[in-house]
Amino acid sequence: MRLPRARRRAAGRGASSWRRLMDIGLAAVILGLLLLLSARLDRIATESIAGVPWVSDGDSLAFGEERVRLMGVDAPELEQRCRRQDAEYACGRLARDALARLIGGRAVVCTGRQRDMYSRLLVSCRAGEEDINRKMVALGWAVSYGDFTMEEQAARRSGAGLWAGSFDRPREWRLMHGAAAESEHAGLAQIVNWLRQVFRFR
Repeated sequence: MRLPRARRRAAGRGASSWRRLMDIGLAAVILGLLLLLSARLDRIATESIAGVPWVSDGDSLAFGEERVRLMGVDAPELEQRCRRQDAEYACGRLARDALARLIGGRAVVCTGRQRDMYSRLLVSCRAGEEDINRKMVALGWAVSYGDFTMEEQAARRSGAGLWAGSFDRPREWRLMHGAAAESEHAGLAQIVNWLRQVFRFR
């Protein structure tokens, strides 16, 4: 049985009003998110830090209270041990020493936009014209962690640094020793770090 024409018009107007309210509500939510995002975009501006840093380990530096993590590389943890010529050795400490020698007491300039799960700024660092991140992988005392795969392959072929023996990749070593999982500094991890940084409330 067909509804009278007047009732059909009323029902159509009701559905149309409901759709209009839904559209207005959705637009308000999107506008609110955009306003929140624009208000917090200052958190992902490029940061720069310079000075003579303290070398914490093979991929971490400290400039006073500011801790930074070399982006795109992963060095053995300070307590990590590796094997060479059928004997264990303190590869984590040697990686730290290699980074300290590379810097050599020079002023370092580091820049970055993201922070990791520990709130460390993920940085690319230079001492003069030397790219510290790239050089650590080329020397074999760090592995690729989202970047510098060519340098890692060259270090592996020449048996440089860690590649002179056998070792657990630092990420695997951390997982075996109960440390929190940390993703490589590329792809989805970059997006997650960006979102964490943007929406972190102080």
